[in-house]
Amino acid sequence: MLQVITYSAKYKSEWDAFVAASKNGTFLLQRDYMDYHADRFTDHSLLFYYNNKLIALLPANQQGPEVYSHGGLSYGGIISDAGMKTALMLQVFEKMALYFREQGFASIKYKTVPHIYHQLPAEEDLYALFRMGASLYRRDINSVITLTNKLPYATLRKRKLKQKAQHNLQLGQSYSFDQFLSIQQALLQQKYKTSPAHTADEVKMLAARFPDNIKLFTATLEGEILGGILVYETATVAHCQYIAATPQGQQLNALDVLTDYLITEVYPYKEYFSFGVSSEQEGLYLNEGLIRNKESYGARAVVHDFYHLPLT
Repeated sequence: MLQVITYSAKYKSEWDAFVAASKNGTFLLQRDYMDYHADRFTDHSLLFYYNNKLIALLPANQQGPEVYSHGGLSYGGIISDAGMKTALMLQVFEKMALYFREQGFASIKYKTVPHIYHQLPAEEDLYALFRMGASLYRRDINSVITLTNKLPYATLRKRKLKQKAQHNLQLGQSYSFDQFLSIQQALLQQKYKTSPAHTADEVKMLAARFPDNIKLFTATLEGEILGGILVYETATVAHCQYIAATPQGQQLNALDVLTDYLITEVYPYKEYFSFGVSSEQEGLYLNEGLIRNKESYGARAVVHDFYHLPLT
């Protein structure tokens, strides 16, 4: 009664409609987001049907002997709707493992969807992973503000915000993606010798596809961007995908002012405000300076777990 189908483009409309109505899916799991970097990943996503009704999706790609859910996304895992219950999820996992085993894969690297993105409780997959003998191999630490029950800012943060009137910064939504990404590029190159995961062209394309979800907010002075935050907005979360400021913006506390603007004026109705992860090396290294800065806004920890499920 439970059938698994390998994803192809003919299922796009059905896939997207299911994600939109799911209890733990977001726009990142829509095909127009997933497929923007299809040339970099060999897709091996699955659809699960029970009595000919679609009940679950797995966004996934293959690399060598392993399956990842999904290597190009911030989070992934089994996406389900309100009808998913625990016993059925166990069947989905058994079917998924059997399918990939028969395809010759050795293991699945399973990336969960953190609970802050759930619109209904959706941790049936965590129980199924436990029952299947999966092991936790990575745990990232994300800093999150519960906007309905905020903690106060740290004293230093309050002091910096008091200075904002002196600088006459203009705050608001912007479409200057090229200028902002060049600031982000310079900052990442200087600090970490890396580049943003997205190019400016990719961000512009994705923002055009998802204008209600991908938004750039900036702090400017006399028309010049001093700092910006690229927000990924979902039903429950406003997530800071990229945060960057120029040297002048750092001197004028542009990001302090802009962050406070987002928390208090733009997104006070959301459940969560997410700053992103501060861990590296698959969670084994904590960037204490980075997380201290996020916690000074009253953010506290939400973990993002990754599991290894052997198939042999």
